[in-house]
Order: sequence, then C-alpha cells, then structure tokens
Amino acid sequence: MRERALASDLGYRITESLTTEVGPRLAGSEADARAVKWAEAKFKELGFDKVWTEPVTFPKWERRSERAEVLGAHRQPLALTALGGSPAGQVEAEVVRFADLAALEAAPAGSLAGKIAFVDYRMERARDGAGYGPGGRVRSRGPSAAIRAGASAFLMRSAGTDSHRNPHTGITRFDDGLTPIPSAALAAPDADQLARLSARGPIKVSLALDCGWDGEATSYNVIGEIRGKSKPEEVVIIGGHLDSWDLGTGAIDDGAGVGLTMAAAKLIGQTRLRPARSVRVIAFANEEQGLHGGKAYALKHAKDVAKHQIGAESDFGAGRIYAYSSSAPDYAQAADKQIAEALAPLGIEHTPGKGGPGPDISPFAAGGLAWARLAQDGSDYFDYHHTPDDTLDKIDPKALAQNVAAYAVFAYLAASAEGDFGSRAKQVTPPEE
Repeated sequence: MRERALASDLGYRITESLTTEVGPRLAGSEADARAVKWAEAKFKELGFDKVWTEPVTFPKWERRSERAEVLGAHRQPLALTALGGSPAGQVEAEVVRFADLAALEAAPAGSLAGKIAFVDYRMERARDGAGYGPGGRVRSRGPSAAIRAGASAFLMRSAGTDSHRNPHTGITRFDDGLTPIPSAALAAPDADQLARLSARGPIKVSLALDCGWDGEATSYNVIGEIRGKSKPEEVVIIGGHLDSWDLGTGAIDDGAGVGLTMAAAKLIGQTRLRPARSVRVIAFANEEQGLHGGKAYALKHAKDVAKHQIGAESDFGAGRIYAYSSSAPDYAQAADKQIAEALAPLGIEHTPGKGGPGPDISPFAAGGLAWARLAQDGSDYFDYHHTPDDTLDKIDPKALAQNVAAYAVFAYLAASAEGDFGSRAKQVTPPEE
C-alpha cells in the first residue's frame, strides 16, 4: 500500500479537481456551498462505503473591495488586504509605526487618537512554522491594542515569509467592549515602503475597506467512511478543512489536506485485508474563521470520543512529511512504534513527545481524543499562506504522494491496532458552537 501510494497521483488529482472546479472557498459563500457538493460527489466517486454531512452554522464575513494609498508629496498606491472580521470603513490619517506588537500594546490610551497604527513585525521562516505564532498574534491582538490607544485604523506587515507583493489575509478578533476599526495587512514590499516613508517624516495614508459581517451561514462537515471489518463502530479520523480564504484557490491551505486524506483512505479501501476499524475522512467546514467545523464535530460526537481511536489532520501545505509523533499512552506504545517503523522508509523520523493535534482536531483532543502529528516541511508554506499565490502550481506531486503514503500507513495501522490506542472521555465542558 505504501509503494502504491508513492506511485499514484490520486491525491494530486483530487486536489486539482477541487481547486480547479470550485476555486476559492470563503466560508459561507456560494463557492463554499459548491465545495460541499463537490466533496460529497468525490467521496461517492471514490467508492467510500458511507458519505454524509453534518451542519455547521457560523457568522458570515464578506470581502467586497479594498484599497489604500500614501497621500501628499509621495503619493502612491499600497498593496494590502482586509483582515477577516474587519469592518468596512474609510480613513485618512497619519501613520504611526511600531516595531512589534509589544510596542503597540505599550502605547498609552488615547495616544493614537485620529491616527493609523502600523505594526511592522517581520515573521521568521521555520520548517515547523514556529514563526507563525508571533506573526499571527500581531493579526489577532493588534487591532484591539490599536483601539485601546485610540487609533482609527490598523495596518500590519503581513504574517508571511515572502518578499512578493502579495498581502496575506487571515482572521482577526476584537475584544469585547471595543468598537472595531478597519484592519488590513500590507504586502511585505509595501510594508518596507511605508516604513521608509515614515522614517522621512510624518506620512498620511488613505484606507478604504468594503467588507464586514453579514448575518449567519450554514455549511457542512462532509464525511466519508471506509468501513472496518470487525469493529466498524470504532473509527480513526483523518482529514483537512474544505474552506479557504478568497484570494487564492486554497491549494496548500487546505485543498491538499482534503485531497491527500481522501486518497489515503481510498487506498485503504482497496486493500485485500480491511482493517478492523473504520477510517473516517472529514472535510471540515470553516476552519479559517475559528475552527467552526472542528468544534461542531467535537460537540456532536463528544459522547462517542472513546469510539474514536485517534485523529490526525493535514493542514500545513503539501511539503514532505519528516516527523511522526502522537499522544498515544504507555499501553499503546507497541502500536505507536509499529506505525513509526512503517513510516521510516518514507524518510519520516519518530519524534515522541513533540508537536500537538491539528487545528480542527484540537477541540476534540481537549475532550480526550488521542492525536497524531505527521509533520510536513513548511519551510516555504508561509510564502503563499492566505495570499493570491496559494495555487495548485505550488504543490509538488511527488511530495504530495509521500503524504498520501504516510497517511495511508498511519490510518491503516491505527485502525488495525490491537486494543485501544488511547482516546479517553474526559470530564470537560464540550466546546461551544
């Protein structure tokens, strides 16, 4: 099965189908609804034994238009994109640059009255994506910090590692009790340009965003299952998220995750000796704006966590997998070691104790679900993440085939393991919708 996966382009073809036939899939949009129908049809086309949907309801955010320019003697346009969750608004004001989030958070209340806060933090590149934590915090906490200091709008250097003129979007939040302000991310060269202009003296920027929340929408977790031979009620879950941001076509984030896990389960279904347990693939709804699909699945299946053997999500692009780890307890170490040994020929190192669950897996993991991490090389992931450049050509078909092989090996052996792999119900409050 491992060798068949390496020789197959099925994962790539599924990803190509999604990104070509549907394209960008902003949660709650018409394209999101088409993606749900696509996923149902694809599961059935691939011969999954059972296919169904589970509803997921969430606030709907829309992007309509966005523009910005430097005013005055150095008048010129700026390439930027609204952050998800930003309200609409038009602002013309002086820009105040901050080197990082901490500097903005230290700004006295009222000190930015009538001004635009600009955080110029440069995200660091790392194979495991470690630089995204600090970069993502600028996006999630920066707007609220700007509001507290009295700012009329918020700008940030995109949370990305490229030098292209492609801004990176992503969801932001506003703390309770604060009135949201227009918030956007600048492409890296435009952040550099704005920083150079700011160093020459006071600079004014005009910002116009047409975007915002528009009621509620309902999408669906789309689920396909390869039925187990002797313990079909027990399941191993794998998957990715079906939605994407609207700037690119959602190839690496996360069409590849959907494609490779569908392909891995298809291979398992073709094996002469079916595993004891069922393998369930979940195409999660609306991960991008708050893990809505993962939370809904965890809530709906909270009472059945002990029937879920283990879960793994692919949501970090399509780079080669280089490491494997899991939360398997002591009594499941033999099964965990068997998986690690079968993954080793793929160039995957066993790294016990490292990592954590994938984003949509994490709400269920908080309720006792055992998790596995198949760590993808994300050295260039944040060059394309949440940008217009997130397109199919960024995927290496051979690397994607290695991912399919790894997920097929992992899911097959986890579904075939003797005894319980480790999921346990915990006395915790189920995640809220």
